[in-house]
Formats: sequence, structure tokens, C-alpha cells
Amino acid sequence: MGPRARRRRSVTPPILIRAQKAAKRLGVLSHPPPPPHTPYFPPPLVPQLTAMAHFLSFLKSAVACGLLSIAAVRAAPLESRAVIAHDAVVGFPQTVPSGTTGQVYLAYQPHLFVNNGCVPFPAVDAQGNTSGGLKPSGGSSSNCSKSTGQIYVRGGLNSAGVYGLLYSWYFPKDEPSTGIGHRHDWEGTIVYLRDATSTSPDNIIAVCPSAHGGWDCSTNGFSLSGSSPLIEYSSTWPLDHSMMLTSTVGGTQPLIAWEDLPAAAQAALTNTDFGAANVQVKDPSFLNNLNAATY
Repeated sequence: MGPRARRRRSVTPPILIRAQKAAKRLGVLSHPPPPPHTPYFPPPLVPQLTAMAHFLSFLKSAVACGLLSIAAVRAAPLESRAVIAHDAVVGFPQTVPSGTTGQVYLAYQPHLFVNNGCVPFPAVDAQGNTSGGLKPSGGSSSNCSKSTGQIYVRGGLNSAGVYGLLYSWYFPKDEPSTGIGHRHDWEGTIVYLRDATSTSPDNIIAVCPSAHGGWDCSTNGFSLSGSSPLIEYSSTWPLDHSMMLTSTVGGTQPLIAWEDLPAAAQAALTNTDFGAANVQVKDPSFLNNLNAATY
């Protein structure tokens, strides 16, 4: 009689033990694993697989129906910016910094008399949409004779250390007479002050209306209404429109300070191409204009 066969003891491989422990930590094992000699299969993930099947079925249907496309899943821009009709731009209410700076901005806001041509219009809205302007056609004020308007202001020191306020208006077109001129016009007035904190009329050093790319400064030939310079927007045929000094008291528009414009509006004014017209209060045009206006 031969020797009795020894019964081999089943030994669980270390790698399986580690796998079982990891599975238990992840919640895959909801009960102790079966004996080592019994093949082990984790509980079927029926709910998860069912949900995945439904999702894949939805994607297939969406693509088939044209509801999902590459364009649809691309990230959309944070804000939409567009060029819109000149009379569709919603301007800003009067908005200036609190305290002395805002008081100074308001004190020297010019009165504008529009002798001929368009009245001022808002150039940009809070979302950064800008005016498309008008093609020169019809009369000089055709389709642009009525608007609440907008006036923009920015203050700073020129290269000589003199404090100046640059007030700027936007016009949808500059048309001296029928059919001549150009789309868009930006014109302005710089008011130089002795003291950046005073609001008195005698604080004014010079008033400089814009004219054909330059500035016509005067230290004693300007007229005031209170502390506000009197400015005229006019064209002497066949020249384009420009600003000039006047003794006629014109109107005012809602004043918005450059620093109070939303970032989208500042970016739009900085980057939009207004053709032959230049946004006077943007960087670096602002300081260039202050330095060009000498007296």
C-alpha cells in the first residue's frame, strides 16, 4: 500500500489579496469574498450600465436629429459684442466718480451747440456693442437729428504736468453736404485747469476745441455758462465738421467717465475701428491728445 496522498492547502495569491482589499475600500465588495478555490465575480453594475446605455442612446439620437454638433459644445464667449445700428445703442446714465473728481468733471462739462450735422449719439453700450454709424447720404443731419446723446470724459496730466479734462462726443457721420464726408466722427474739447480739485470758473487756464485732427486752444477767447465752456459743432463747406468756441449756450448730454465704463465698453472703444474717426479718450490716444493741445 503506497503512501497516502497529501491534501494540498489552497493558498490565495498575494496579488489577489491586495485586489480584494482595494475593491472592498472602493465599495465593490458588499460581502466577504468567496473561498479562494471558487471563481469570484463582483456584483454586476446593472444600474450604472443601464444609465450609461440610456446616455449613449440619447447621444445617438441627438446627433441623428441634429441637436448636437461640434459647434454646440464649443465654449461660447463670455459676452457677445457686435456692431449695431447707430440708434440702437443704449447709452449710460450720468456716471462719474464720487467725491472731488466727479464734481470737477461735472463742473466743466461743456454746453454743446450743434449748428449743423448730427447731434451726439452713444457710441457703445454696457455689453460692448458699438455703433455702426451712418453712410453719408441725404442731408447733413438725415437720420441723426434726435438723440439723448452721450459725452465721455477723462482727466489726467499732460507732459508738462498740467491737469486737463478731455470731453468727447461721438457722431454717426460727418457730412458737410449731401454725399460727401465719412461714416463716424469723434470730436472733443480739452479744458486745462490750474487746480485739479477746484470747480470755480477762474480755475480754467485754456479751452481747446478739436478741429481737423488738432486742437485750437484759447486762454481768453472762450465763453462760459457758470463754469461750463460754450462749444459749437459746425461745418464750413466743404470742410468736415469740427468744434469751435461760441457764445451760444447749447445743450448737455449724460456724462460718463472713462474709469466708470464697464470693461467690455472700454475694450470695445479701444479696439473698434471707427474708420477716419479716432476715439480720443482711449489709450494711448488720450495722452497724445493732451500733449498735442498746447496754448
